[in-house]
Amino acid sequence: MKFTRTILSVAAAAILAVPVSAQPDYAADVKADYDKSLGALWDHFHRNPELSFREYKTAARMAQELRAVPGMVVTEKVGQTGVVGVLKNGDGPVVLVRADMDGLPVKERSGLANASTVTQVGVDGLEMPVMHACGHDVHITSLVGTARQMARMKDRWKGTIVFVVQPAEERVGGADAMVKDGLYTRFPKPNYALAFHVAAELETGKISASEGIQYSSADSVDIRVPGIATHGASPHLGKDPVYIASQIVVGLQSIISREKGPLDAGVITVGAFHAGTKHNIISEYADLQVTVRSNDKAVRDRLIASIERVAKGIGAANGLPEDKLPIVKVIESTPVTVNDGPLARRLNAAIGDALGKDVVIPFKQTGMGAEDFAFFIDPSFGIPGYYFAVGGTKPEWREAAKNGGPQVSGHHSPLFKIDPEPSVRLGVEAMTAGLLDLLAPPKKS
Repeated sequence: MKFTRTILSVAAAAILAVPVSAQPDYAADVKADYDKSLGALWDHFHRNPELSFREYKTAARMAQELRAVPGMVVTEKVGQTGVVGVLKNGDGPVVLVRADMDGLPVKERSGLANASTVTQVGVDGLEMPVMHACGHDVHITSLVGTARQMARMKDRWKGTIVFVVQPAEERVGGADAMVKDGLYTRFPKPNYALAFHVAAELETGKISASEGIQYSSADSVDIRVPGIATHGASPHLGKDPVYIASQIVVGLQSIISREKGPLDAGVITVGAFHAGTKHNIISEYADLQVTVRSNDKAVRDRLIASIERVAKGIGAANGLPEDKLPIVKVIESTPVTVNDGPLARRLNAAIGDALGKDVVIPFKQTGMGAEDFAFFIDPSFGIPGYYFAVGGTKPEWREAAKNGGPQVSGHHSPLFKIDPEPSVRLGVEAMTAGLLDLLAPPKKS
């Protein structure tokens, strides 16, 4: 453990006897880098978010930043807009470090001075406001900082680091796209894969990683409910898809409460309901957009099958003909993200040794967030994965919320915000500690 050189009297030291986190010997360099460059880089990314598979400017800036790192070889347009930087330093293991870069179609109302005012046309052809409402700006900024630190400390490690700037995590398609575009054939295949996510539910200065399930699976399900259009004043002459779809919304929750085992984790949430064009017209169809979460493939399969059965059954019960029953499609999927147990124990210990035992706290799954990082560590690849959470919320924000102040907003909220400096710096310090452990040269006998 390293201490500042401030000389304290014995009495003063006793008064100040509180737990102190370790400071890695590169912490001052990370701080200097944040003050000089990384803080402004985060600000740039936060002001200029881009939607999934439309991260053209973000990818170009990340390629520029990585190319400025001595020894880095950069390739663009991997999996559409992805960027890969390879930093080699002799013989040794290969470690993949991934950061996702896309924003969300959310209008920012965080109150921050650098709040996004950007709009963009997404892959669906719709122009939407865009916000970094999930902290991906922290991830890519920290990746740049980590690359700089590892290039600076080449005397302390041997091997290869593959820095992956991934598109479209929010559509759970970017990781799969990069793998299918040759990530593990065009570039060195990793022995380990690492990533982190800034967490609004975790206070700054803390890190948490599971020794098993880190994130749930996620499926995006579209349900189109056909109707028979007619005048709103004569509903008996048609079939009202809004009414039918409303029953489906309620009916889906019976799957959770009455079909899924009470001890099996699972969520079905209808996130969007679109129908109609005018007050007095019964429309031709209604569309539902549903997210499904689970921690087990068998549970996931049961939920998906039940959604289709409930939707079609309610359609039939309302008199829709066989050829006009609701259509259910799974359009996006990502498996459960599972940390490799031995690797998680090793890196939790290494990060604790470097940053302080009080920094790494036990992991607790508080929601059913999902991650397409799972595609990088698919069991068929044989690549152990380690995904950790970095605290992003100031302790005083949490305390104020407890005392009746503003609530701490979760991810994907228009009010979402994190404290950038401690989040970015801790992300760099922790990832660097993990890499130095995995890439440490063999000790001479």
